[in-house]
Amino acid sequence: MKRRIIIFTLSLAALMQGATALGAPKKPNVLDLRESITDESIIYPESFETDSKKLLESWYMKNYTDTDDRYRTSGNPSTSDAVIRQRLADLPTVIDMPFNQIVRSYIDRYMERGRPLVASLLGLSTYYMPIFEQALEAEQLPLELKYLPIIESALDPNAVSRSGAGGLWQFMPASAKGYGLEISSLVDERRDPYKSSKVAAKMLRDLYATYGDWSLAIAAYNCGPGAVNKAIRRAGGDPKKHDFWSIYQYLSPETRGYVPMFIAANYVMNYYQDHNISPVLPTKPLVTDTVGVSSRVHFDQISKVLDIPKDELKILNPQFRAEIIPASASKQYMLILPAQQVQAYIMSENDILAYEASKYARRIDAEPGELPGVESVDGEEELLLAQRGDADDMPAEEVTEGEGPRQSNTDLSAKKRIVTHTVASGETINDIATRYGVTVSDIRSWNSLRRNAVRAGQKLRVETTLAVADTQPARTTQSAQSAAPAKTSATQTKSTSTSASRSKTSQQSSKKSTQAARTTEHSIKNGESLSSISKKYGVSIADLKKANGMTGDAIRAGKTLKIPAKSSSASSGTKKSSSSKKSSSKKSSTKRKSSSKRR
Repeated sequence: MKRRIIIFTLSLAALMQGATALGAPKKPNVLDLRESITDESIIYPESFETDSKKLLESWYMKNYTDTDDRYRTSGNPSTSDAVIRQRLADLPTVIDMPFNQIVRSYIDRYMERGRPLVASLLGLSTYYMPIFEQALEAEQLPLELKYLPIIESALDPNAVSRSGAGGLWQFMPASAKGYGLEISSLVDERRDPYKSSKVAAKMLRDLYATYGDWSLAIAAYNCGPGAVNKAIRRAGGDPKKHDFWSIYQYLSPETRGYVPMFIAANYVMNYYQDHNISPVLPTKPLVTDTVGVSSRVHFDQISKVLDIPKDELKILNPQFRAEIIPASASKQYMLILPAQQVQAYIMSENDILAYEASKYARRIDAEPGELPGVESVDGEEELLLAQRGDADDMPAEEVTEGEGPRQSNTDLSAKKRIVTHTVASGETINDIATRYGVTVSDIRSWNSLRRNAVRAGQKLRVETTLAVADTQPARTTQSAQSAAPAKTSATQTKSTSTSASRSKTSQQSSKKSTQAARTTEHSIKNGESLSSISKKYGVSIADLKKANGMTGDAIRAGKTLKIPAKSSSASSGTKKSSSSKKSSSKKSSTKRKSSSKRR
């Protein structure tokens, strides 16, 4: 046992001496690492999971592109490492595009399993790449950076990662807001191709200014400067001499594949034809322009008036998350439209804003019990449903002597009205139920009441019909006038005329002796109607209307009504006539007696 140990020690010493004699092995530098590095545990990003079929069937792809089917049945040809390495070297780029086993794995993933995705990316790139290039040129950055959104979002402006990054360039909310992008429930400017591209260019410019190396700047764009700085510290040595490949082992698995996939994306987008991928080619240019919007407007309004497909508006303006542009006089938004439609929008803006305005209007004020989308009427806050018929369209009804107005052919019971009733002092729930022709249990159900008790000033929701809601409170014996629904102005005129002609005969004999009518004033309270006021003062509704110059039955709480003197009734006329007859008879009798005495 001792001999073996001695022999092993001697052998190890000999090896060490030999190594010293031959010279220590050379430490690999950055250039060696980026060519020879390998990794068997590669993680592919979420952009590879994109539904390429959905992208191909999008509105833009259907209307502005067509697929070149020359390579539809052709497979991916075998390509050597040397050929791919040379093709990468031939790309006209400022950023180095080294080749290694990791880069090759991403290229193969694109060219084999991701062939439909590449076809979609080629089609979408005809629209998005000019936008990216313009933003990069403004910051004087390498144009090959335009392929970053391919690995970030697969050119889907609505893409959202599991971590919450969104948009074409996949910004986290905090980073986006830090660069001035708006993020709210209605607007997410991370999805705006123009604004997000400008921010991405500024962010990449700042990162390159920090590291002075594009591979580190691209890595920091993916995982953040903090993670890159930590990896540099762990790698040791001079921080200024490091690049992505020298700190590769100290980065997270997700970030390790970021730069290799960026290189693969540049290769794929330039050499797809050499791998028999059927490209999606543009059939016509999509030329766009912008117009400032200063009023809240919905995509449906724009689409209907300008005859633009709503899908086209959504493709061009993905930043508006709910298809609403929440613009105002103090906050303007830019709307992207096909260039030929911009002038049409400017000329038709008023028509666009007016199109179904009530449907898209934002609700500003509301009261408890109020239904949205209906209007408030009269002082009692009655809310009409949209299905309510216009009273002015109802035909005039005839009134004959001795009977009330007949029901028109219009089925008023089918036209519902929602009334917000304010409880008057001394009024009970039974009174309210009787007034509107409903049951007490209905009122309790509509207002979630546990008891029958109500208090003055309380507002109750009541569902009734036009016929019931427009009449005076229900009674055992209703007059013909109180049982009738609200009339149109034509009906009111005719009914008043008929009533006047009917009473004219009975009142004609006493008109000359009647003094000028004196009037009093009445302040309208909540819950009062013309019917209740007319009964209180013993005057007819027609006289009330005439004294106040009214054409309808609507009154408002707080207003003042003139109350005319009581009209001469038929009964009083009859009494006067009977009295006159008695007087005449008495005089005649006296005359006869006098005559008899003379005789």
